[in-house]
Amino acid sequence: MSRSPASTRLDPVAIGLLVGFAADRVLGDPRRGHPVAGFGRVAAAVEERGYAPRRVRGGLLAGGLVAAVAGTALLERRLPPTMRAVTATVATWAVLGGRSLEREGEAIGTLLTEPDLSGARARIRNLVGRDPSRLDGDGIARACVESIAENSADAVVAPLFWGAVAGVPGLVGYRAVNTLDAMWGHRNARYERFGWAAARLDDLVNWLPARLTVALNAALAAVGVGSGGGADDGATGVTRAGHVLRTVLRDAPAHPSPNAGPVEASWASVLGVRLGGTNHYDGVDEDRGQLGDGPSVTPSDIPRATAHLRRLSTVALITLVAGRAAARHRRH
Repeated sequence: MSRSPASTRLDPVAIGLLVGFAADRVLGDPRRGHPVAGFGRVAAAVEERGYAPRRVRGGLLAGGLVAAVAGTALLERRLPPTMRAVTATVATWAVLGGRSLEREGEAIGTLLTEPDLSGARARIRNLVGRDPSRLDGDGIARACVESIAENSADAVVAPLFWGAVAGVPGLVGYRAVNTLDAMWGHRNARYERFGWAAARLDDLVNWLPARLTVALNAALAAVGVGSGGGADDGATGVTRAGHVLRTVLRDAPAHPSPNAGPVEASWASVLGVRLGGTNHYDGVDEDRGQLGDGPSVTPSDIPRATAHLRRLSTVALITLVAGRAAARHRRH
């Protein structure tokens, strides 16, 4: 039986991505009953009952939790189109974190401007795991910009990517993976083996979205966004985009994360700053290399980073919804 013209035109998932993105921009994260927090409580209970310092145990528990979430979300495909669009809207709103990330950056920038260094040190803990007690204003600003950069992929581009590819199961399945990595993907005695699978799964599902983020940053640099990719003011768009890509190829391998490294390096190029360096985590120093060849970050760079996050998020949404529409058109 052939599909009606309306059924081929209207895409509940695309509608949900667009409206859910708008809801995140206006409202930020849900203040009460956040489903991600609820999943985190379930994961904590599963860990308490099933923990063992073995990779197989951690892999089975992580895989089971993600499969349960994504499998349950498949049921939405039995709903009528209007309810599917509503479900996709709510799921998109719940899994995106762009507006809340932006608000944290704005709050930290205000504290550094006042200046309230102790308040900024306390607030930066919402974004990073490094020890802020020895950070000065510029160190806190660098931590803030690096977190905005890394989470532009984790909290915006990646959920939109998996939503465009796999609908609601992609949205909630991705967020489940990302949440488990945040809970279990630590390099310490407790999670080194138990959290190995969660960390590797997060690396896997973020690989393509991280590279898409780099490509989008290169495209934005090409049209003159940011600092022009660190190139001269008279540089062509191709030159500016090329600078972003060269910076990523040169600097990202020094970063310990296969995905955060390329993303942060591309941000460093677009903003014309230098990111990376040595961070302190619970008494352990971690060298993240030097990303970019601009000057060190200062508090004045935080508003530039939050403004770029808005641009990047919007371009990612348009790109992915358009890509989904094109793929859907080819199928029909």
